[in-house]
Amino acid sequence: MKRFAIVGHVAETSGNFSLNDLPGSGGRMDLLCRCVSSSLFLSHDLRRDVECYLILCGGAGPEKTILFRGSEVRRLSPDERSSAALIKKALSIPCGDEFRESTPGVYIRRGGLARLLAEIPFAVLDEAGEDVRKVPELPENYLLSDHQNFTLEEEEAVAGADRYSVGPRSLHADHAITVLLNEIDRRESGWV
Repeated sequence: MKRFAIVGHVAETSGNFSLNDLPGSGGRMDLLCRCVSSSLFLSHDLRRDVECYLILCGGAGPEKTILFRGSEVRRLSPDERSSAALIKKALSIPCGDEFRESTPGVYIRRGGLARLLAEIPFAVLDEAGEDVRKVPELPENYLLSDHQNFTLEEEEAVAGADRYSVGPRSLHADHAITVLLNEIDRRESGWV
């Protein structure tokens, strides 16, 4: 199982955002939606061996984590609006400390990065990290930040994590996921 976790520093936790204004009212929800698509979609298929965690940190409410599970998700199209509608639906249901399914393959719970790191070890995708093409074995779980850098508290939480880079230039989070999955696909299929 491959896992991607993306920290949405200003992503709305209440669900009170417009599907017509994901960058503004959603707190860069557009970027998180693109990460969902990059993590899960192939041409005419889904990656059933991938989970995508969105850590929503914006808004007045507590941090929330939304999980998209590729093996179970239904009614998801590769466009941002489709992902955003499923996120909005998840945010509309009461959630507690355990994941609760809002629609097939989409889950929500209270809690953010600290809780997720206590459960799953993540490597960090970082432009200053080790080149993924030079690493003999790649990990399965990766943490990324949205359009903002990790906060000091988040950096402290991942201080001991391995760091990997997908190339010499800084990329958007969704593009970094695509490049990394391409490298993993090449290795798994014997193209290397």
